[in-house]
Amino acid sequence: MVGPRLWEVGSLAPRALGLREVAMPFMDDLYEATRQHVLLAVLDGDAALLVERRSSRAAVPVQYRVGDRLPLHMTGVGRLLLAHAPAELQERVLRGEVGGRSDDPPPQPAALRRELAEIRRSGVGVINRRRPAPVVSVAAPVWDPAGRVAAALSIVVPAGGASPRTIEPAVRAAARAVSRGLGAPAVGRPGPSAG
Repeated sequence: MVGPRLWEVGSLAPRALGLREVAMPFMDDLYEATRQHVLLAVLDGDAALLVERRSSRAAVPVQYRVGDRLPLHMTGVGRLLLAHAPAELQERVLRGEVGGRSDDPPPQPAALRRELAEIRRSGVGVINRRRPAPVVSVAAPVWDPAGRVAAALSIVVPAGGASPRTIEPAVRAAARAVSRGLGAPAVGRPGPSAG
């Protein structure tokens, strides 16, 4: 009998297969450079569906597995996808109508609204989580040929390890490369200007 998780991942095969095939070499490069978690997720309903993960046993512990549905307001890939999601979904998350796991804190609407605006402005999402282990996640958008965000690519590192500023260029470059591989016309949006 096919379990629900396997069925769910399988049902996304036509959409996720091309994305995964294009993304894997770049995810492998990020993994080799960091030896930490590299995640690829897509928006699926009211959650971020993890479609691929590269990890080392020595990496910081996380509870994410391929096929997991991650809460949009609690994860780096989730917040990046939420920042580019339809306004109706954003509002439902901000009102606390879209649940995460039972032990996840509810969203703080004003702070989350500011963060989503900053993600759209800067083109990258950074999240610091304290549970279940202290981690920092840096996520960048993967764009599709129509100029929409197709996925989020992130690196998850231990808090206090590498600075998000040092990780961000690598995540951005990998996400741009995946976007080009998918046929995105104008790859992504520029990040904040220096100076």
